[in-house]
Amino acid sequence: MTSLLLGAALLGNLGISVTAQGNFLEFISLYGEPEWIDVPGCQKIRKHHCDLSDMTSEPREWYYARVGAVSVATSSKSAWALSPRFSPRWDTKISPPVLRLNVTEQPAIVVRVKPPRDLVRKLHSNLYYKIYLTHPSGEEEVFDMKCCSHKLTLKDLNHREEYCLQAQIVLPLQGKHSARSSLKCVTTL
Repeated sequence: MTSLLLGAALLGNLGISVTAQGNFLEFISLYGEPEWIDVPGCQKIRKHHCDLSDMTSEPREWYYARVGAVSVATSSKSAWALSPRFSPRWDTKISPPVLRLNVTEQPAIVVRVKPPRDLVRKLHSNLYYKIYLTHPSGEEEVFDMKCCSHKLTLKDLNHREEYCLQAQIVLPLQGKHSARSSLKCVTTL
């Protein structure tokens, strides 16, 4: 039977990605004490990925995942493929945050930032955001914003000019950061 390749796709949520050739049903389990726990929604599936976030939300725990497949045509079973040990706190790759921008008459830009998942805030209470403001001249200015601040207001801007912004999540204790969010541009009033 075709072998399975097991890898973790950890992008703001814990997931698992499996590569297999052919028409297979897949079974994904997590190691729990004292036995393996089947992941709801990840049993007898035909897709090659599954979200493990709900089952791996304890930040201080370490986990293993395993995946097996059954051929639909022949009912033959693969051997279990075992993941390396992983931790939500240390192995999660953080997706960029989402930016919402509003322009006011001052002129000013009100910036609101949302992380990709509430789990990110739960795991990393010390996170903060870097807000990158690109002026019409091309000059870039960087602002720090606390995680749970509702908004950041950027003032002293010129009327009727385009400003572009990006945000990034920073986890200082882990020395990690997300990629920058996609560029969003607005024109002041």
